[in-house]
Amino acid sequence: MTIRPLFLLSLPRSGSTLVQRVLAAHPDIATAAEPWVLLPHTYATRATGVYAEYGHALAARAINEFVAALPGGEETYRDELRAFTLRLYEHAAGGAGVYFLDKTPRYHFIADELFDLFPDGKFVFLWRNPLSVVASTVETWGRGKWKIGRWRIDLFDGLANLVASHERHAGTSLSMRYEDLVSDPHTYWPVLFDHLEIPFDPAILTSFPAVRVPGRFGDPTGVDAYDALTTRSVDKWRATLANPFRKRWSRNYLGWIGAERLAMMGYDLDELMAELDAVRGGTQRLGSDLVRSSAAWVVRAGRERGGRLLWESARGGDARSSYESPTSEGQGSSP
Repeated sequence: MTIRPLFLLSLPRSGSTLVQRVLAAHPDIATAAEPWVLLPHTYATRATGVYAEYGHALAARAINEFVAALPGGEETYRDELRAFTLRLYEHAAGGAGVYFLDKTPRYHFIADELFDLFPDGKFVFLWRNPLSVVASTVETWGRGKWKIGRWRIDLFDGLANLVASHERHAGTSLSMRYEDLVSDPHTYWPVLFDHLEIPFDPAILTSFPAVRVPGRFGDPTGVDAYDALTTRSVDKWRATLANPFRKRWSRNYLGWIGAERLAMMGYDLDELMAELDAVRGGTQRLGSDLVRSSAAWVVRAGRERGGRLLWESARGGDARSSYESPTSEGQGSSP
């Protein structure tokens, strides 16, 4: 097999589909929309995080026992999983390209495993202003309505997972900001291609709109809206997060992320707070935001309690304190 894996690691709504299309315009890079293929296979040996009809906790115990008995144990399992995945990438590439680009946002759950599985792979962490990520989530998936709780798993767990993984693998990965790639493309895109060790052709910055990535997942709205590298989307968050409730939620979110994590991503906490404070507030959607937020809290609390009871029942009443709810609304990166 000659194909090499290239992983674009980011939160959903971070501009990854745009980056994917630009990269796919290069003849050395093949891709598909969002494969997701590695998630179930890496989770096969995890005891928590999955709820399945067949009883995943028991299956994980059985698989781990089976793996431990293999000649070479866990290393043999990883070798076979690596070979299996590379064969799939090879088939998907159809004999074209040096790299197969796998852009699956939920890989934030398995980022460290990817580095272990593919030591010869290339990894790019893509960051975007968290306020833009929140606003894009609201506008694209919530259709302007405050349903942000549906994607807490990405906005909170996902961001923490990506930052922690980047810190552990900073020496073997590349960190890029979406804003830099669209505002100064002739400076930052060559950096990305240099990381991939393939020649950068400036023509792809204008030819990428013709690229159509096969598959239903990804961002079809961005494909239609942006036929060129543009900064139009950089400040769109201001209109979406303008009312007092959304501004307060966003301040709390930035505070949760914290100055240290934001700095690692390439952003300054004080600057983002100042930009948010400078947004002229309004009352549009304020009433519905308050109602939706309250209702979402009640639903989430009930769901988590129900999930805990199911998990305790599946384990014979032996629930761990580190319990993770087996159910979560909005589990697909594209709802």
